[in-house]
Amino acid sequence: MWLFRPPGVYRPQGETWFLADTFRTATAVRLGDSVLDIGTGTGALAVIAARVGAARVVAVDISRRAVIAAWVNARMRRLPVRARRSDLFAALGEESFDVIVANPPSVCAEDAAGRSAWCGGPSGRAVLDPLCAAVPDRLAPGGTLLIVHSTLCGVPETLESLRSAGLKAAVIARRREPFGPLMQAAAEDLETRGLIGRGQRYEELVVIRADRPE
Repeated sequence: MWLFRPPGVYRPQGETWFLADTFRTATAVRLGDSVLDIGTGTGALAVIAARVGAARVVAVDISRRAVIAAWVNARMRRLPVRARRSDLFAALGEESFDVIVANPPSVCAEDAAGRSAWCGGPSGRAVLDPLCAAVPDRLAPGGTLLIVHSTLCGVPETLESLRSAGLKAAVIARRREPFGPLMQAAAEDLETRGLIGRGQRYEELVVIRADRPE
């Protein structure tokens, strides 16, 4: 899928398409659903959600360039996607959604700003933790969260956070993915910290599904 991507906007990579494939096969979106794509980047997942029948799609990102990219990519396809600049849910008022999808930054590394489209802090959880804490209140009754991240970031921590908030959470898909450019750049540091084995240049990705009871 061709996508307009300005400089500085995250290029969809393996984890994006892994989440997209799971998103389709999990049949999480029903006709007429409302969908929120958090950290939308180019808007790839928002576009897919609109294509499979969501009636209301909101794409949010902390980056202004990403918001523009998502708007352009939806507009070119004449899809009903509303792009908003927001730090997670900050600009969304009290809105709730039937489906929330998220591909948060999960590279276990710090960046100069402390938070970017790529780096998730030393533990990889700089965005994951506040996302998991806030998302249960933003799911409509019966709603579903689909989130993708590396096993290096701590899958048990994500599951525990979601379950402790009353959601039914489980890993529904796994995939081994060769390191992309970002992980390649961080590989030596990850080796030094013991997060990967010597010479390891792949990571295991998971998609976690969490459902709010009716």
